[in-house]
Amino acid sequence: MIHARSKPADREPDTSARPPLVREFLLVAGLFLVYKLGRQAANGHVEEAFRNAGHVWDFERAVHLPGEGAVQSVLLHSETLIHVANTYYATVHFPATVLFLVWLYWRRPRHYVWSRRILAVLTGAALALHLLFPLAPPRMLDAAALVDTGRVYGPTVYGNTPSTDSMANQFAAMPSLHFGWAVMVAVGLIVATRSRWRWLWLLHPLVTLLVIVGTANHYWLDAIVVSALLAVAFAALRLSRPAPVREHLPWPSGGVPAAGSAFAVAHAPAAVAEPRTYTGPTAGAAAGARTLARSGARR
Repeated sequence: MIHARSKPADREPDTSARPPLVREFLLVAGLFLVYKLGRQAANGHVEEAFRNAGHVWDFERAVHLPGEGAVQSVLLHSETLIHVANTYYATVHFPATVLFLVWLYWRRPRHYVWSRRILAVLTGAALALHLLFPLAPPRMLDAAALVDTGRVYGPTVYGNTPSTDSMANQFAAMPSLHFGWAVMVAVGLIVATRSRWRWLWLLHPLVTLLVIVGTANHYWLDAIVVSALLAVAFAALRLSRPAPVREHLPWPSGGVPAAGSAFAVAHAPAAVAEPRTYTGPTAGAAAGARTLARSGARR
């Protein structure tokens, strides 16, 4: 008999699921370039961005969301803490996502394909919202009365004149890809690994959320919207299940010899029992002897 069993998918990378490296590099680089160009195309809508910012701020107060200033006031208690938060915002977001994709590509190719698709869909949806709904961050909104911590304490990734910033579109606060990508990194690593400590990856999006709000770069609503987009992406793009790995186990001693296939074994003719050997006279011979004895007695 041939047995089959499923191996855990995380023991060895499934190289058959790994797409070509050059193709993936060009694909990811192309998607990033399109996104950057799209953000630049959305730049310049200054009046609309500030008008939308006022609407977002009023909506958050109407639904009683906590004020962004509550988080910032905690960070401002320590200049070191606010500097760490600014550094985290400026340096962790993109490198962490790249390292996440590189590790998945080499160690979990199947999870890499799924994660790359989720990130591509999420980023594309975010770009569409940037174009349709330009939004000034709370650090620019007078009603918020928040400090631009990046400019005051450093470091910052933005220029001093948002309307002419050629490096980044500062009016693309909604949704927050800082938070969305951080959630994807955490979820992807939790799904792809088996360590009992893997749930600690949730600290990354949690810290990111506090940082983006505390530095006044995003509203709470920016994180809520990107979470909703992620939920839709997760529902639409499911992680494919790996095919079970079949293993041929050795035949037990004294068993049926290998016939080359399970079909041959299943359809082999039933074994015919060998005739038993009798050491004494058969029943017919004994009956004949008794008959001859009776005949001789009558004579």
